[in-house]
Amino acid sequence: MMTYIILAAGKGNNLHPLTLKYPKTSYKLDEETTVLQRMVRTIRKADKNAEIVIVIGYKANDVKTELEGENVKFVINPFYEVTNSISSVWFARDYLERENVTIVHGDVVFSDEIIEEYLTKPTNYPYVIIDSSYIRQGAYNVVTQGDKILVMSKKLEHFSANYCCITKLDPVSSRLLKQEVDSMINGDMYDQYFEDSLVQMIMFHDFELYCHDIAGKAWSEVNGVDDLLNAQQIHNNSDFTK
Repeated sequence: MMTYIILAAGKGNNLHPLTLKYPKTSYKLDEETTVLQRMVRTIRKADKNAEIVIVIGYKANDVKTELEGENVKFVINPFYEVTNSISSVWFARDYLERENVTIVHGDVVFSDEIIEEYLTKPTNYPYVIIDSSYIRQGAYNVVTQGDKILVMSKKLEHFSANYCCITKLDPVSSRLLKQEVDSMINGDMYDQYFEDSLVQMIMFHDFELYCHDIAGKAWSEVNGVDDLLNAQQIHNNSDFTK
């Protein structure tokens, strides 16, 4: 069985006032499907035995209601207002002891192809999904060497590709990540992205993190109105809606 940790605790401050009443994962893709509902349902469609864990915080009760009957587990990050995604992963850290773990941001819409070929496919080594056709300064970008990640950050001036919000972990790397997240939280680094812990592992622990490039494939992280329109188009063109 594979475990999916979906990060959906944040307020989406960069989208105010659109997120004052609803988290951005609750944006509608059609009359019956939100961004987060699509994430859960497409995972379940591709992996019927999936263990789906959702880390929530902002508007937590609303998100629970939205996903009622979807057979998911919830973890609460009660400090979502003053922390970042590393804290959300820390609250879900017990699930990092599973045999095959995927960590994915809850505000992203992926094509069926990405869901089936990457998100729900087991792995025996750690890797992240990147897109070398997506170039945007200030996004969470990566520098690569061959098929390996050298560094990941929002502060890179020169980079190879954009990180696509999916991290795949085998049993060894998921436990190493748990240790690193613990160490960083104990060092009061609770305001970091969880991906920064992967960078710490690469730089200080000789950790090898690989990457798969999905350049040209359809996905959209919902950070603005244009992103939402793109996400709706991906959804409407999907077999999921048929």
